[in-house]
Amino acid sequence: MASFKAIVIEKSETGTKAALADFDEKDLMDGDVTVRVEYSTVNYKDGLAVTGKAPVVRRFPMIPGVDFAGTVETSSHPGWKAGDKVILNGWGTGETHLGAYAGKARVKGDWLVRLPASMSTREAMAIGTAGYTAMLSVMALERHGLKPDRGPIVVTGAAGGVGSVAIAILAKLGFTVAAVTGRPQEADYLKGLGAAEIIERKELSGPPKPLAKERWAGGVDAVGSTTLANVLSMTRYGGAVAACGLAGGMDLPTSVAPFILRGVCLLGIDSVMAPLKLRQEAWKRLETGLDRQKLASMTTEIGLSGVLEAAPRILAGEVRGRIVVKTG
Repeated sequence: MASFKAIVIEKSETGTKAALADFDEKDLMDGDVTVRVEYSTVNYKDGLAVTGKAPVVRRFPMIPGVDFAGTVETSSHPGWKAGDKVILNGWGTGETHLGAYAGKARVKGDWLVRLPASMSTREAMAIGTAGYTAMLSVMALERHGLKPDRGPIVVTGAAGGVGSVAIAILAKLGFTVAAVTGRPQEADYLKGLGAAEIIERKELSGPPKPLAKERWAGGVDAVGSTTLANVLSMTRYGGAVAACGLAGGMDLPTSVAPFILRGVCLLGIDSVMAPLKLRQEAWKRLETGLDRQKLASMTTEIGLSGVLEAAPRILAGEVRGRIVVKTG
């Protein structure tokens, strides 16, 4: 059986450690599709797994990486055949199932989505779970009835992966976007993606009021905690906020006031276990709803060994936009 390079996390009495190692294909987990992984990416959850800062990994040894794009090598699943180009996001890969930071992956065929015809595997992972989550968030706001004429949309964690893609998608749809960031030096970058207004994070970091001045028709929040509480308090009557991240914490120090006095809705976004139909719709929308030039402008590329250095940087909020990992 063939071996390939992989990032492998081992556990000892002193904690966990991730390192680049040789991995034997025979040690891959059960699944009905084997994929030659071509690209992956670095998401916030990957940073937690690689650094061991949170108990993301549930079995050891583990290959981290929650998403990949590549080519099917072998399949006993009726929906896939050798040569098919596929995408995987979530489903416990990199947590309970051996993940994407490797030359190959063996997974369930039901977890896979077909790569859009006009999209390369590299572009798919430039989007990655962060961009796919951003699209799920935008779709949720649309289902709530939000349209550009309802008013501006606020995006928190704007310079990160979810935020960057969300800004680009919303701007292309015609929304006026307010970008919240703790890195004001990224203002030109964010405006280049389509942001009309740059707001410093400190404006939303103080103790939230039950209700504050109405500013936005809705929002995409990748931060959580106090930031989300402030966004909710400032959302206009009948608006909605899609919550899809917790970089600022899992707590939510708010009150019921925005919900029962302004009819604001909090929309929870889960990308890990989202049903197949929703995933397919999101990737179909991403094929045409995201400017490829803007995607390229927010993307940098590293190799597998670079993941070990990128992981702590993404947790520290030092990564701008998207990181593509070339696994081959």
